[in-house]
Amino acid sequence: MVQGNIAIQEKTYSTLRIEERKLYSEYLQRDVIIDVYLPNKLDLTKGVDLLLVNDGQDLRTMEFAAILDPLIFLGQIQPLLYVAIHCGPDRMNEYGTVYSADYKGRGARAGLYSKFVLDELLPFLQSEFAVSSFNNKSFAGFSLGGLSALDMVWNHYQEFTNAGVFSGSLWWRRRGYEDEGYDWDKDRIMHLQVQKGSYHPSLRFFFECGCLDETADRNNNGIIDSIEDTTDLIEDLKNIGYHDDQIRYLQLEDGKHNIETWASAFPKFLKWGWGKR
Repeated sequence: MVQGNIAIQEKTYSTLRIEERKLYSEYLQRDVIIDVYLPNKLDLTKGVDLLLVNDGQDLRTMEFAAILDPLIFLGQIQPLLYVAIHCGPDRMNEYGTVYSADYKGRGARAGLYSKFVLDELLPFLQSEFAVSSFNNKSFAGFSLGGLSALDMVWNHYQEFTNAGVFSGSLWWRRRGYEDEGYDWDKDRIMHLQVQKGSYHPSLRFFFECGCLDETADRNNNGIIDSIEDTTDLIEDLKNIGYHDDQIRYLQLEDGKHNIETWASAFPKFLKWGWGKR
């Protein structure tokens, strides 16, 4: 159900416009705000590519339209529809992994969020914007939102193609570090899913980490946990058949766990996924 149609851009861009929508989710039992970034040359009557982004409110902070505008103007990326999904008040439970909640029970509503995206949001977008079809659908996110996006793509490979994970919360685990029997090879939930999973040739993955994302180094090997969790997952993907041309890893020496860093990395993600060749 549509509850709003608001133009939210404070600046005018020659290549795109931004519109806000609000829809009520039966699964989540709340209103969901989305910002839709519409390139002017995007022909919605034909099949289009779609990029969903978790924590969509952060795209306003990073001035995502200002990032897109020169890329579109210079013809550096193919046209696609961008949909930024604002998080709700129960973010820690709606984001996560459908496979399992973490050791504190967080992520317990991830399955409902997944159903919202597949059964409510995608049909809404197609209807609301008169999209004939989506060619390729991709999902990206930051921190816990990155884990959620990756989990969606991984478990719905028939629906999605690309995953974009910026400073992803890949530490998400079934047991605490101090719990008896903790084994980081078996208790990191996303890693476990990949280890038990299969190779799907259509999937591609973009990972970004900042060397200043955090200071934690649980095994005292001189590599911060966020980087090690990410490179371990990449190794798991390769172990089941994924190749270098399906995986991009971007490590930023001065990168931090913040919106400024993710904004600086986003053009590289867009060129990787939709750059004109």
